[in-house]
Amino acid sequence: MERHFTRFASAMAHWAGSPAAFIAAVILILLWAVSGPFFGYSETWQLVINTGTTIVTFLMVFLIQNTQNRDGAALQTKLDELIRSSNAEDMFMGIEKLTDKELEELHRRCEQSARHNEALLERTRSERRKRGA
Repeated sequence: MERHFTRFASAMAHWAGSPAAFIAAVILILLWAVSGPFFGYSETWQLVINTGTTIVTFLMVFLIQNTQNRDGAALQTKLDELIRSSNAEDMFMGIEKLTDKELEELHRRCEQSARHNEALLERTRSERRKRGA
């Protein structure tokens, strides 16, 4: 069941993001708008579009969330494997489970390290320019 839902969710999310789906939605809205005078712009006429869009939106939320969860997990697994198999620090593996405060602190330390490395690189460039000149 899960594999079928996964395939269905992926296919629907892919189709929903396609130009064909967008064009179909625009045509449907235009047909609804054009039909307004024939139905006297009644409450039922308005209810049709409101109910239809609500149902489609409600269902699409679950399909898109499923796809994003799966894509996020796959991406995180790939990143963890790259970190594990490289000389990178293992402390970055699993950081998606940290709290917002812990992530902010780790981000601050990474930025501080980047500024330090940038300063070292600039000093090295400056010394090379002095020697070359």
